[in-house]
Order: sequence, then C-alpha cells, then structure tokens
Amino acid sequence: MSIDNQNAFPEQEKRGLYRAIQERRDVRSQFLPDPIPDEILVRLLEAAHHAPSVGFMQPWDFLVIDSVEVRQEVLDIFERENERAAENYAGDRAQAYRSLKLQGILESPMNLCITCDRSRGGPNVLGRNTIVETDLFSTCLAVQNLWLAARAEGIGVGWVSILDQQELAQVLKLPEDVYPLAYLCLGYVSEFLDQPELQAKGWRSRLSLEELVHRNRWGAGLAPGDELISLLQRR
Repeated sequence: MSIDNQNAFPEQEKRGLYRAIQERRDVRSQFLPDPIPDEILVRLLEAAHHAPSVGFMQPWDFLVIDSVEVRQEVLDIFERENERAAENYAGDRAQAYRSLKLQGILESPMNLCITCDRSRGGPNVLGRNTIVETDLFSTCLAVQNLWLAARAEGIGVGWVSILDQQELAQVLKLPEDVYPLAYLCLGYVSEFLDQPELQAKGWRSRLSLEELVHRNRWGAGLAPGDELISLLQRR
C-alpha cells in the first residue's frame, strides 16, 4: 500500500539515513592519524545536541580530549579493567577475548566523553518523576545522533565501555553530579568493515529480527500468514 506522505524525506535522503544506520560500526582498529577539522567536529556536536531529551533537560556535555597525557591515563584504566573482564572467560573463549582489540584510545586522533549532568533541570524535570533514569536514556540518544552523523561524514567512532566510571570521572575532573556516560574514540578510518567486528570474528551473530517482534504481549509471536512477519522474512 502506497501512502502519499508529504512529510517524508526525498528518496535519496532516506537512503542516506538508512545507509548510515546500516553501516555504522564500533571502530577500534582502523583509525587514521588525520585530525578531524573543527568545522566537521562542530557539525557532529550539533547533531548530538539536537537529540531528544525528556523534559527538554538536555543533560549532556561534551569533553573534547586531544591530550595524549589524559588519554594515557584513560588507557591505564582500560587495561586494568580489561584484565579483570578477561577473567570472566576460560579456555578458548578467554583466548578469543584476549585477541580482540577493544579500544583505540591512542590510535584515534581525538577522544570525546559525553557526560550526563544528573542535576540539570533541577529536582523536578517534566516526564522524569517516575523513571529517574530518563536523563541517561536521553544522553544515549545524543551519542547515537553523533555516531550516525559521524558515519555520514566518513568518521569512525568507537565506544570504550571497559572503564571504571569513578576513576574516569576523577581523571576528567568531573563535578559530583556529572556522570561520564560514553567515552568515544573518533577519527577517519582506513575502512568501515562490512559487518560488526565482533560478528566477523565469531564472538556473536546478529539475532533474527522476526524472533524479536511480539504482538500485543510478550511471548505472543507473530502468527503464520501475518503480513508483518512475511515482510520481516523477506527483507
């Protein structure tokens, strides 16, 4: 069924958006040393700043980190925490884990920490009364906006999640109410991989979308002949 939707983007622009979503990668190994021009960095930050936020609280701040000294301190935290994480696995799985490159802190020309100010907007933020964590959710949307804009600009982004957040906050001298939500590595890359690196290296495979879609209630799968499941299987 075709719907005449005058609010939709032109086809070429829609294809660009969906391409950015499909080809976005968590980059660790393909960074080039070329610096990101300031005008492009501003575009990425502007994209992040236009993310939706509950109560329009806009809880994010952006720490642009190009100091090698600061990045080395962050790398030291990563190495300690990564060694602890490796202890969660045994045998071949442990060997596979240790073979993975999970950060590009020094290889990338720039790091960026996106923080969440948990006090922004005061004690009563519209829409946050019941679900207090909506400030964190909102900041995650800013991260995704930046990530998609970066892919459109040909810039790779890698999220370094194996960090002790309290130690990271101390290194970055964050105020008490400011939480370091996402520590990112940014830079131009030699290539964007055809598939996520963890998938390519056999760590995990992408789940089947049709197995993740429910109808009305959890566990109520789509019935045979349901047009939605037919479309999902043909995509």
